Amino acid sequence: MTAPTFDLVRGDGPLVISMPHCGTALSPGLADRLTDEALTLRDTDWHIPRLYGFATGLGATMLSARYSRYVVDLNRSSTGESLYPGQATTGLCPDILFDGTPLYRDGQAPDAAEVAQRVETYWRPYHDALAAELARVKARHGFALLYDAHSIRSHVPRLFDGRLPDLNLGTARGTSADPQLAARVAAAMESAAAAEGMSCVTNGRFVGGHITRAYGQPADGIHAIQMELAQDRYMDEEAPPFAYRPDRAEKLQRVLAALLDAFTGWRPAQG
Repeated sequence: MTAPTFDLVRGDGPLVISMPHCGTALSPGLADRLTDEALTLRDTDWHIPRLYGFATGLGATMLSARYSRYVVDLNRSSTGESLYPGQATTGLCPDILFDGTPLYRDGQAPDAAEVAQRVETYWRPYHDALAAELARVKARHGFALLYDAHSIRSHVPRLFDGRLPDLNLGTARGTSADPQLAARVAAAMESAAAAEGMSCVTNGRFVGGHITRAYGQPADGIHAIQMELAQDRYMDEEAPPFAYRPDRAEKLQRVLAALLDAFTGWRPAQG
């Protein structure tokens, strides 16, 4: 029997929180093929399940990956198209780190057959589960709210200039959620972030990846947003062991709680 590739905690509310990049497990034999730098798993969305643990009190369903994005990136299309054409990024089964250095030792990168196998073994079960949970929630409430939770180092020169804003809300440039809902969430984020001395932006460098774009179908009652957080707001981002910092996280959680309260407090107009 294949070991589970994700963890799922079901809630009874309309909110589904997807955490596709928090996993740290590696597929069998992969560790022997990675560079020493890659083995630190630096590009992980560290501690995201812990940071959002409070959301179970909102009745949220929590779906979190067990396997590293170095195995397969769950926020990419299974066919591997670039999310940001013309901009630096990483692929479906990445062969470089965010800073552009090699992920694999010489000659150890996966071939097309291995990529296809990873999609079937690790990518597809997560997306099957996500689709099923959204369908379940929608059947119960008449609509579903998808929140795709991410984080990244605050400085990655290859991917963006300068320091990333603390909170980066993405709505696929206004297409993945009802406009009034998106505006409501953005306003809540801006107010709460200002109160905590944090910066924020909507549809900046990160507008939403495959999950936000593919599942956010407001005309069909599924409203999706992505949040990309600057990691130094809740953890030590520079070097292993990338420790969680409760003193920092508490302030950020207040902002996230206000944002999620606005998200889950919305209801579609009755037609």
